[in-house]
Amino acid sequence: MSRTVLLAGRRSARLAATVTLSAALLFTGSATVGAAPFDLPTGSAGIGAPTVVETPRLSSVDNFRDLAGSGGGYPAAFGLRVQPGVFYRSNALTSNDEDAAVLDSVGISAVYDLRTDGEIADAPDRIPAGAAYIRHPLLSGNLSSTSILASLRTPEAARAVMQDINRAFVTDPEIRAELGAMFTEFARTDGPQLFHCTAGKDRTGWTAALLLSLVGVDRETVYTDYLLSNEYSGDHIRATLAALAESRGPEVAAIYAPLLGVERSYLEAGFTQLEQDYGTVHNYLITGLGLSPQTVAALSAKLVG
Repeated sequence: MSRTVLLAGRRSARLAATVTLSAALLFTGSATVGAAPFDLPTGSAGIGAPTVVETPRLSSVDNFRDLAGSGGGYPAAFGLRVQPGVFYRSNALTSNDEDAAVLDSVGISAVYDLRTDGEIADAPDRIPAGAAYIRHPLLSGNLSSTSILASLRTPEAARAVMQDINRAFVTDPEIRAELGAMFTEFARTDGPQLFHCTAGKDRTGWTAALLLSLVGVDRETVYTDYLLSNEYSGDHIRATLAALAESRGPEVAAIYAPLLGVERSYLEAGFTQLEQDYGTVHNYLITGLGLSPQTVAALSAKLVG
């Protein structure tokens, strides 16, 4: 068999699997709470060879990365993989000239800013060339509130705040409305898209976890991806803690440390709330965020097509 025929067969197999996944999502809009929209393996075997695209590391936007991960994309349902170069996640786009040039070269079509007015005023984005700028402010996840910070007395209290933030992504109707509007725009917008908040770990982390879960990326991989913020932003986190320890003492630094990174329990709290209220990620997207089955299917096609 010629190489050309083999590659064509692989592309056909990928297309067929993508159509099957999209159809599975399209026709499960009426699934009852607690029922999975489909029951599929999440391995990487069987469908072609992934395209390997390594996302550049940026010094001034340290938590910029591809939603698909590295090494050709995370394994998804039907033996497919999340496709690189479709969605990017980030912290605030306060880029220097060198990093701005890199972001310009990516060809990003839309930037979605999840920050509040105050956060944006403190650190406005430097929008990549040609990208639309769209706001979907989410109050939960904004750690600049002095009332929150002043109330903390222990690291455990700080962890509880972070867990509550993730629960609010499920329980707060205004947050769900903003997420629903943004996911609808994700599905309708062509080209590479980028979403971000201030640190790129909480509001951005929840958005990324939903997109990965939507196409059957297994939960452990979703947690691993979530925790990568500690690696990508590690230098900034350590420098912030060192400055805090010097100015206010190591005990205060220890109290605030859980706010600067992410822990598995934070995302677990959100997923536990989601399963309690909606049963499955699919039902949360349809019932909680108000997405149509067609929108969910279109998103799946973007992510793994």
